[in-house]
Amino acid sequence: MTTTDKSGIKRVAGAPLLELNDVKMHFRTKGEGLLARGTKWVQAVDGVSLTVQPGETLGLVGESGCGKSTTARLITRLLEPTAGEIKYEGVDIAHMSERKLRPYRREIQLIFQDPYSSLNPRHTVGTIVGTALRTHGMVPKGGELKRVQELLEVVGLNPEHYNRYPHEFSGGQRQRIGIARALAARPKIIVADEPVSALDVSIQAQVMNLLENLRKELGIAFVFIAHDLGVVRHFCDRVAVMYLGRMVEEGPRDALYETPQHPYTQALLSAVPDIGVVRGVPPKHRIRLVGDVPSPVDPPSGCRFRTRCWKAEEICATSDPALERKPVGDTVVACHFAEPPVESIVAEAV
Repeated sequence: MTTTDKSGIKRVAGAPLLELNDVKMHFRTKGEGLLARGTKWVQAVDGVSLTVQPGETLGLVGESGCGKSTTARLITRLLEPTAGEIKYEGVDIAHMSERKLRPYRREIQLIFQDPYSSLNPRHTVGTIVGTALRTHGMVPKGGELKRVQELLEVVGLNPEHYNRYPHEFSGGQRQRIGIARALAARPKIIVADEPVSALDVSIQAQVMNLLENLRKELGIAFVFIAHDLGVVRHFCDRVAVMYLGRMVEEGPRDALYETPQHPYTQALLSAVPDIGVVRGVPPKHRIRLVGDVPSPVDPPSGCRFRTRCWKAEEICATSDPALERKPVGDTVVACHFAEPPVESIVAEAV
């Protein structure tokens, strides 16, 4: 059953909050060099599927350049996908026009990675946070300032500083302003694109605690993108691992961290620092990958991880493994030879 609310958003009863089905994003690029000819395509995202339920947090991890940030911009429709479906509460918004998409943008917000470049230096904090309120008509005339001050207080800033400019705040405070801006629209889902990676370690904990409190109090769902696997394990209900534009493993947090099945996931987790070594505990087994990540312009045939995988065989070059559940384990994995590690590779104190 499909309903339409007064803001113009269509909703399908019983549908997931967010659903991506075989989403692709290919960027056109020209060859480099004097003798380069023709047009090439960068396969930044190539067949990603995922689901997020209301109030759930999904962690998205992987090496730099694997397509995480592009996926974030596809979810928020800052980019229009080359192919595939992006469904919000059962309605496909992948190729929706800007006019029809406008009410959906209110409920799908993005927190950017860099708190320095994501805020307009010419605008005051009050103007930055209040933009969504004005755009979507969310407060009565004359009520914008009060709501902006409430939002600043929610994120731990002085509400009287609404008339200051971004350069007058520290990095952590600027990220709080970015969070307040996202909250202004009363979203149902927030895509956080590495929101703490540009901050000092001590400030990272404060911002993560703020996001955790907002998640519990407001019931907001998150797609949380990060390099720090410890932060992801603390914050997320489920975790998805990307490699070279594709999903290689996805499942419940504890299952993925304790019994990872894909070789790439195992390699990522083996790199997590183990503070137990300082106390004399023998170090965990470390998996060291050989070679560099292939170019997304010309990815390997078959399994994209095969050029760096110690389990690779002939079938890996000729057959692209589907993302599916194996007889052992609680995650879905795209690998012909998926299996839990023989010995523990996950640090006890992540």
